[in-house]
Amino acid sequence: MSLVESQQTGRGNSADHVRRHNLAVVLGLVHRSQGVSRSLLTRQTGLNRSTVAALVGELVERRLVVEVDADVQGQVGRPSPIVKPAPLAVALAVNPEIDAITIAVVGLGGQVIKRVRHATDHEPEAREAVQICATVIDGLRDELDANYRVVGIGVAVPGLVRELDGVVRLAPHLGWVDEPLAGMLSEATGYPVVAGNDARLGTLAESTFGAGRDLTDFIYLNGGASGIGGGVIAGGQPLTGAAGYAGELGHTLVNSRGIVCHCGGVGCLETEVRRAPLLALVGLADADSDELENALLASESAEVLAEVHRQLDFLAVALRNAINTLNPQKILLGGFLGSLYAVAPGHLDALVAHQPLRASREGVTIGRAALGLNLLMIGAAELAFSAVLADPAAF
Repeated sequence: MSLVESQQTGRGNSADHVRRHNLAVVLGLVHRSQGVSRSLLTRQTGLNRSTVAALVGELVERRLVVEVDADVQGQVGRPSPIVKPAPLAVALAVNPEIDAITIAVVGLGGQVIKRVRHATDHEPEAREAVQICATVIDGLRDELDANYRVVGIGVAVPGLVRELDGVVRLAPHLGWVDEPLAGMLSEATGYPVVAGNDARLGTLAESTFGAGRDLTDFIYLNGGASGIGGGVIAGGQPLTGAAGYAGELGHTLVNSRGIVCHCGGVGCLETEVRRAPLLALVGLADADSDELENALLASESAEVLAEVHRQLDFLAVALRNAINTLNPQKILLGGFLGSLYAVAPGHLDALVAHQPLRASREGVTIGRAALGLNLLMIGAAELAFSAVLADPAAF
């Protein structure tokens, strides 16, 4: 008997419970790998071939996975079929920001199928953001109903979100306080909704599909229009805190003589490291992180380089504290923080090589998030997919 089977049987659970658990294990492996051979599934689960074949067959019937022939070029023997996520099940992902609300259709395996960015000329109130989302989603209904089955909506919020019920306790840049966002959006769309902090969801996405997938301990920092957020993977698990608020590295102190932050504190990282001054220096009113990066790299202005160095100096203070506290393998930078690093990587590397404690900094490297503009969409979708991945038999 396999480890998967014996653990479940040892708890006195029924055969149906064991089957449902094993279905979840197999679907999770297919989802995270974005495609895996049936023979590798057999090795990874410890189940026998016939059991894996039956589980895959049930997932195919439920239209959660598909089997395709393997590439047999240069291969000896009979190839094992490749099990891939099926295109039917999708999640809707939402990310409200101060200048836009982005909605995406995301498939299993982290595939972003469609992305819609609805620009706003002001910070939307929570109910206004819900109405915008509902309108955009209504515009997609015909396409969704004809081609997909929506499992739910995941929302990546630039603020503190209570995991239990999706209430946004505080999104300072948006001006939201104790807004029942998940409930309002579910009522407006008819879909189940789960909400979480945007940077923590970005961390989840990078850990599952991106630059952190082979790391057990890393820190992710993202810079966006609504400030800086962070997330931590420690010992292979997300560090969430008692109520899900862990990882607010954007509100760590970097300048005791700094200005007052939206959160009420003084000298927070996101008061010193900001996207707006960078946009202004390169003459852009708005830009995504890729466009900003290209503009910064193309600039020959000494003023631009001086501002990049100034912001990296403060970022290094936050990273010093994080490295000393958490002892990660790697720091991953996303959004405009990745753009800053691209302009002067040596500057930040040198600071991080000397400021933290020697023992803590040894082996720590800095890198870029791999998922780019799709990062938060994939992370938000993971929230929506969580119920299906936990119990595929209910789909």
